Amino acid sequence: MVHRAVLTDRQRAALFDLPTAEADMLHHFTLSDDDLEIIRARRRPHNRFGFALQLCALRYPGRLLTPGEVIPLAVTRFLAAQVGLKPDDLAGYATREETRHEHLATLREQYGYRMFSGRGARDLKGWLEDVAETARSNDDLARRFVEQCRSTRTILPGVTIIERLCADALVAAERRIEARIAGRLDDAMKSRLDALLTEDAGGSVTRFVWLRQFEAGQNSADMNRLLDRLEFLQRLGLNETVLAGVPPHRIAQLRRQGERYFAGDLRDISGDRRLAILAVCVLEWRSALADAIVETHDRIVGKTWREAKSRCDACAEDAKAALKDTLQSFASLGSALLEAHEDRASLEEAVGNAGGWLSLKGLVATAAQLTDTLAADPLAHVGHGYHRFRRYAPRMLRALDIQAAPVAELLLAASKIVAGTDVTATRSMAFLRRGSKWQRYLGGEGDGGRLWEVAVLFHLREAFRSGDVWLAHSRRYG
Repeated sequence: MVHRAVLTDRQRAALFDLPTAEADMLHHFTLSDDDLEIIRARRRPHNRFGFALQLCALRYPGRLLTPGEVIPLAVTRFLAAQVGLKPDDLAGYATREETRHEHLATLREQYGYRMFSGRGARDLKGWLEDVAETARSNDDLARRFVEQCRSTRTILPGVTIIERLCADALVAAERRIEARIAGRLDDAMKSRLDALLTEDAGGSVTRFVWLRQFEAGQNSADMNRLLDRLEFLQRLGLNETVLAGVPPHRIAQLRRQGERYFAGDLRDISGDRRLAILAVCVLEWRSALADAIVETHDRIVGKTWREAKSRCDACAEDAKAALKDTLQSFASLGSALLEAHEDRASLEEAVGNAGGWLSLKGLVATAAQLTDTLAADPLAHVGHGYHRFRRYAPRMLRALDIQAAPVAELLLAASKIVAGTDVTATRSMAFLRRGSKWQRYLGGEGDGGRLWEVAVLFHLREAFRSGDVWLAHSRRYG
């Protein structure tokens, strides 16, 4: 069987090449007085040099030198300076294979190095299987394995052996995780999950494919489509505990597999793996849908605010013509009164000539109305978005598992009134901050509490943004 490499050349070099950077050589290849004493016990210069080099290679990267291996010049110079030799003295090392074996035996005896075999190898394989579940990649697992070998003074086996061990351990870890997830599902849940692959959601689309087709929307229709999917997943009743202890990257991997397969392909996958993928997708999509719903609500609130601001600006623009006429009328009246005052004429007659008291009363009323219009805030117009919110807000608030910090508990209580889950409470403005502009517009009940509900939904958006409220199971709002 042809061996399939699982590490790139760059990854292999990072794990197994001799270090050449000065800082790395100082850290790994500095010889102690005891080391030098053992090295100098070799009689010939090339054997002393070769023995020192093999000692350093066992320390880092932790492997044996291979016959004919080209040693970097930086390494030979660094070691030559320590053992009092010239870099060229290495040339005659290990012309006899027995010399290499003798040196290895001495190094194992003096420094406690051991080969990757027997009980030590079995222990390392068991350790590798345990850590494989948390490893993110072949490279990650291989790096951990090499570090473990170094810490236990185990001489690294060949790179192909390490690659095969890591690949086998990762596959075994995947199978264990899949079996663990599937084992936590009862027969009824397994049937409900498998039904997702066969049930028709309309339009020749399986329920499984329909569920994964979602993204944050822009309006109440988009919101209700998201809520359809979320409520369906909630009715499945799958508990989050089925993923307890499963590393997040393993969950993400299973989700990616589920989003890549079509229903027919997924049906052909073996039982445990198929059920694990389905369970992960159901739980992950449930969280992602909740996030998309909050994001969609955020966009709808933003759209409502922009429309209210546009209305406010339009009213101010429309008032400019009336404002000009009103100011001109007041200017004419003022001029008439000033002229009468200077001529010591009757002010009553001056007012009458300028249009009369009824006209003046109308001008004052118009001026007051224009003042209110020009001073108005967009909040005066957000109530126009009530019907848009009403199409989805109660349903959204019932579907989401919203948690709140103490500072937002009053807002959460108000949201339950909007949701219709608390019909006994009264509409209170206690969730508003002191000095909030909303208080100016929420004084009356002439609109049947509509603006109050809009205020709750606006504040809920801000609370999600600030983190004062959050979703129980969420990546973005958790």
